[in-house]
Amino acid sequence: QVRVVESGGGLVQVGGSLRLSCAASGDAFSTTSMGWFRQAPGKEREVVAAISWQGLSTNYADSVKGRFTISRDNVESMVYLQMNSLKLEDTAVYYCNVYYTSYAPSDYTYWGQGTQVTVSS
Repeated sequence: QVRVVESGGGLVQVGGSLRLSCAASGDAFSTTSMGWFRQAPGKEREVVAAISWQGLSTNYADSVKGRFTISRDNVESMVYLQMNSLKLEDTAVYYCNVYYTSYAPSDYTYWGQGTQVTVSS
């Protein structure tokens, strides 16, 4: 099973940028699609971005398209989320996890600790 440790969150002003990192472990990482998810206060967890195991295919939620970029390094077992032009509504705890197209976020039984992103005005 893939295990993850997220980092890189913080406090940033509207319009700013952050780069989140996800250190993954587990033999399946390099052959598994990965995703970034987020959960804002009072809201359900949602998928933000996903990347195929080779890194050749990416998908984004409409709310972040054109602003966020997901990438991965299978040699270092890392997944990244570059977030630009941040908005107040991007404030959330961000999580990294394996990504299954048939899964809703509530279907996952394992989550890392997440990393807090707070966007201020």
